[in-house]
Amino acid sequence: MLYFGVTNVLFLLRYALAGAQRLRRQVYYVVLLALFMFSAFRYQVGCDWSGYYFQYLGAAGKDWSQIVSGREPIWWAILAWIQGAGLPYPVANIVSSAVFFVGVHVLARRQPDPLGFLVLLFPILIINMPMSAIRQGAAIGLLCIAFTAFIDRRPIRFALWVVLAAGFHASSTVFLLLLPLTTGRYTRTRLVMAALLAVPGAILLASGESAEIAGSRYIGTGTEAFGAVFRVGILGLSALYFFLFVRKKWMRSFPQDYSLASIGAIGMALAFLLLPVSSVIGDRFGYYLIPIQTMIFARLPFLPFRSSQSLHSALPYLGLLLVFFVWTQISGHFQQCYIPYDSWIFGFPSDFILK
Repeated sequence: MLYFGVTNVLFLLRYALAGAQRLRRQVYYVVLLALFMFSAFRYQVGCDWSGYYFQYLGAAGKDWSQIVSGREPIWWAILAWIQGAGLPYPVANIVSSAVFFVGVHVLARRQPDPLGFLVLLFPILIINMPMSAIRQGAAIGLLCIAFTAFIDRRPIRFALWVVLAAGFHASSTVFLLLLPLTTGRYTRTRLVMAALLAVPGAILLASGESAEIAGSRYIGTGTEAFGAVFRVGILGLSALYFFLFVRKKWMRSFPQDYSLASIGAIGMALAFLLLPVSSVIGDRFGYYLIPIQTMIFARLPFLPFRSSQSLHSALPYLGLLLVFFVWTQISGHFQQCYIPYDSWIFGFPSDFILK
């Protein structure tokens, strides 16, 4: 299978370059461009291909006052611009993929191993977001930039990037609740204070239009997210692993972004706890945390484990490979949405409908 083969090639490439840090950073840019093209120029690939096509058609009937006053104005403004310029629908995939990969790059270059960080994103996040749920994919890219502002203790910048992300997908506004933690080092006292300050914000978000829509669609309706048990299950295990084996080592080795890693791990545990309430909501929330999960995974080779360093470093690659293989083999949803892979990079198929 193509996707499993690509994942193997990417993981083996990272393994082959384990001792060549300079070359690994150079190859990173080649892989980044290749994955962007793989995502941006796909044709009729992804579970949400038809849904976004109808949004593209619907954008033709919206004026700018409706766009500015509505939900996700940046996304609808992009669709309206594409329509107004007479461009075909797949251009929306190029724009959303560009936003995603630019954001990923901003976070990746902060890592000691950008290539490892990037390839670990492929089997779950890249396939499911910029290759399917493109609005949330773009929002995740902007949140990656927000995460760097969080690390740098820049609350205004953090809030700005979260608000921009909400212009693509309103659910990302939940990360504004982290704003009180962007002004200093993470401690238990600060976490409790932030939680108390976040209560009014959580109530506001829970009573908002986006929460009502999510609740009406996904809670108690029988709607389930295909593969959520795998994806969110990995998040839950990652949180447990972080607090049992990684937390203290991370605090000593990477104190600057310890706050982000530890808060992200708490969020992963919460995403897992959301599964019984709604697998869709837990899954959607969990996607936002995968960049932090991957940041933890990619840094394991740089943490001072007393023994079994190689095993700890290899676990994320082996675990993701196994889960991805099982998911692709047993999921009819995956077979329906992603197979066969096709691309229009060398021109549109003759039956492509522009309007």
